[in-house]
Amino acid sequence: MHSHRVFLDSSFWIAFRDARQTHHDRARKCLTVLFQERTQFVSTPFVFAEVHATFARSQPVREKIIADFWENPLLHFAEVTDADHREAIRLLRQHADKSYPFCDAISFVVMRRLGVKRVAAFDDHFRQFGGCEVIG
Repeated sequence: MHSHRVFLDSSFWIAFRDARQTHHDRARKCLTVLFQERTQFVSTPFVFAEVHATFARSQPVREKIIADFWENPLLHFAEVTDADHREAIRLLRQHADKSYPFCDAISFVVMRRLGVKRVAAFDDHFRQFGGCEVIG
């Protein structure tokens, strides 16, 4: 079951919900495959916050985002602990030469803690950090 878990990054979900995004078609195709594989999605409230903020001015899309994350039986919100916060800050300091945002650092830490090895993402942060298979 663990191999069928994929962490959803905000870059992936923004591309999926915004037809103007460069990777929109890739996100749609990728999501179709993930659904066919009966993938369990994992994310955090931080990722939801980033995606929701991106579409905050569009009420119809904002409602879709809320449903995508909060009414989706395939999506599991990982609890983010105080230890995760501290480890994310440590990573940001350790990798000061990188431009990781705090949300991605939290994602790295949560993925590692949960043993999730695959991430759906279109930014380079997950490739830079390493230790996971980037799909998308």
